[in-house]
Amino acid sequence: MSPTILRQGPYRFFFYSGDRNEPPHVHVERDNYTVKIWLTPTRLQYNRGFRSSEIREIMRIVEKFQEELLERWYEYFSD
Repeated sequence: MSPTILRQGPYRFFFYSGDRNEPPHVHVERDNYTVKIWLTPTRLQYNRGFRSSEIREIMRIVEKFQEELLERWYEYFSD
Protein backbone atom coordinates (compact mmCIF):
# COMPACT_ATOMS: atom_id res chain seq x y z
CA MET A 1 0.00 0.00 0.00
CA SER A 2 1.30 3.44 -0.85
CA PRO A 3 -1.00 6.28 0.19
CA THR A 4 -0.72 9.53 -1.72
CA ILE A 5 -0.05 12.35 0.72
CA LEU A 6 0.45 15.26 -1.67
CA ARG A 7 0.12 16.12 -5.35
CA GLN A 8 1.94 19.09 -6.83
CA GLY A 9 1.96 19.58 -10.58
CA PRO A 10 2.96 16.29 -12.22
CA TYR A 11 4.40 14.87 -8.96
CA ARG A 12 2.84 12.34 -6.59
CA PHE A 13 4.26 12.28 -3.05
CA PHE A 14 3.73 9.08 -1.09
CA PHE A 15 5.22 6.51 1.24
CA TYR A 16 4.94 2.75 1.48
CA SER A 17 3.24 1.09 4.43
CA GLY A 18 6.44 -0.95 4.92
CA ASP A 19 8.49 2.23 5.50
CA ARG A 20 7.58 2.27 9.21
CA ASN A 21 11.05 1.29 10.48
CA GLU A 22 12.93 3.92 8.48
CA PRO A 23 13.44 7.59 9.30
CA PRO A 24 10.69 9.90 7.96
CA HIS A 25 10.91 10.25 4.21
CA VAL A 26 8.80 10.63 1.10
CA HIS A 27 8.86 9.00 -2.30
CA VAL A 28 8.02 11.14 -5.31
CA GLU A 29 7.06 9.86 -8.72
CA ARG A 30 6.22 11.12 -12.17
CA ASP A 31 5.69 8.67 -14.98
CA ASN A 32 8.32 5.94 -14.42
CA TYR A 33 10.71 8.18 -12.47
CA THR A 34 11.06 8.12 -8.70
CA VAL A 35 13.09 9.70 -5.92
CA LYS A 36 13.32 9.13 -2.19
CA ILE A 37 13.88 12.12 0.06
CA TRP A 38 14.62 12.11 3.78
CA LEU A 39 12.55 14.71 5.64
CA THR A 40 14.76 15.53 8.64
CA PRO A 41 16.93 16.99 7.38
CA THR A 42 15.70 17.17 3.81
CA ARG A 43 18.15 15.41 1.55
CA LEU A 44 18.06 13.18 -1.48
CA GLN A 45 18.40 9.46 -0.77
CA TYR A 46 18.18 8.23 -4.36
CA ASN A 47 17.07 9.30 -7.82
CA ARG A 48 15.82 7.04 -10.58
CA GLY A 49 15.40 9.01 -13.77
CA PHE A 50 14.74 12.65 -12.85
CA ARG A 51 16.89 15.41 -14.34
CA SER A 52 18.75 17.63 -11.88
CA SER A 53 16.41 20.56 -12.62
CA GLU A 54 13.42 18.45 -11.58
CA ILE A 55 15.22 17.28 -8.45
CA ARG A 56 15.71 20.93 -7.47
CA GLU A 57 11.98 21.58 -8.02
CA ILE A 58 10.99 18.50 -6.02
CA MET A 59 13.32 19.51 -3.19
CA ARG A 60 11.77 23.00 -3.19
CA ILE A 61 8.30 21.44 -2.87
CA VAL A 62 9.43 19.08 -0.09
CA GLU A 63 10.93 21.98 1.85
CA LYS A 64 7.77 24.05 1.37
CA PHE A 65 5.53 21.23 2.63
CA GLN A 66 7.99 19.62 5.06
CA GLU A 67 5.85 20.19 8.14
CA GLU A 68 2.74 18.75 6.48
CA LEU A 69 4.68 15.76 5.13
CA LEU A 70 6.08 15.02 8.59
CA GLU A 71 2.61 15.31 10.14
CA ARG A 72 1.23 12.85 7.61
CA TRP A 73 4.14 10.47 8.25
CA TYR A 74 3.63 10.40 12.03
CA GLU A 75 -0.16 10.27 11.66
CA TYR A 76 0.02 7.27 9.33
CA PHE A 77 2.62 5.33 11.30
CA SER A 78 1.33 6.03 14.82
CA ASP A 79 -0.05 2.99 16.60
